[in-house]
Amino acid sequence: MVGAGAPSPTLRSSVSAMLRILSQVGRLEAIDIPADIAEQIELIAIPAEGELEPGLTGDVLLTRPSLVPNLAHVLSRGPRWVHLIGTGIDDFPLELIGEDCVLTNSRGLSAMPISEWVLACMLSFEKRMPGSFITEPPKMWNVPRPGFGTLHGGTLALLGLGGIGTAVAQRALPFGMNIKAMRNTDAPSPVPGVELVRTIDELVADADHIVMVAPLTEATRGLFDDRVFSLMKPGVHLVNVARGPMIDEDALRRALDADIVACASIDSTDPEPLPAGHWMYDHPGVRVSPHSSWHWPGAFPAMFDMFIENLRRHLAGEPLLSVVDPANGY
Repeated sequence: MVGAGAPSPTLRSSVSAMLRILSQVGRLEAIDIPADIAEQIELIAIPAEGELEPGLTGDVLLTRPSLVPNLAHVLSRGPRWVHLIGTGIDDFPLELIGEDCVLTNSRGLSAMPISEWVLACMLSFEKRMPGSFITEPPKMWNVPRPGFGTLHGGTLALLGLGGIGTAVAQRALPFGMNIKAMRNTDAPSPVPGVELVRTIDELVADADHIVMVAPLTEATRGLFDDRVFSLMKPGVHLVNVARGPMIDEDALRRALDADIVACASIDSTDPEPLPAGHWMYDHPGVRVSPHSSWHWPGAFPAMFDMFIENLRRHLAGEPLLSVVDPANGY
């Protein structure tokens, strides 16, 4: 099994002079193969359902990070490298990836837009936007009632310090925030000035803003329950750009109603899409967005950037980047 931090095996020796890529991710023209390697590539669009035509095989599979109906069948046609166009893999059937197959994804490519969205949420919470805008003369001009908060001197707690968590920390530090983070490794912080803590109890204590950017695993599923909410100081702002199942929604509702959580900015819900009539739509302390924090004008071309980089590495017999360890689930 290939670990997330381990070099991938050299795959080039087993492929023919023309590398055949089977793609299930839309129009082939959307995949901008650089001219200097285009002659080494054969790119074939295949369906996401049903069997492939007899005799069709491939070296690489480019697919979606979800359950594709014919995935098991396609994997039987030879791919030893599978790349997922996306970051979250909690809906992908990892059990189908054998020990002789390397799985990679486009981890980190959404860090910039998501981190900007997180900062926008934190600033709008502190400055009470859009509620601070007016449509008629207020009772008092020049002095807001109630007053505004500030990020400066506040404490930001990050659950996760991968690509997105790092980007959030880098953007929050210039605002003068105190930042602590919890990650699942003993590696030092990639951002100077970020304090690492070992437990969720240490993480949430005294935090003004808690931002969830960790992957969904058995360890993080349901992590934010009544006990964890009880450790937070009243008035905290919770931001979830990770996965909805990491929060016990009933516990969140109780924390909101008890004024422990002053505001929950939720970009990832459970289930998705959130059904009509769900309590989150109407609760005054919840701001829901439809899992859209990843979007920016260059979002779709950027999805292929990691694949192209890894394609160059694959052709050169070099270790691949952003390798997923099926055993760990990320």
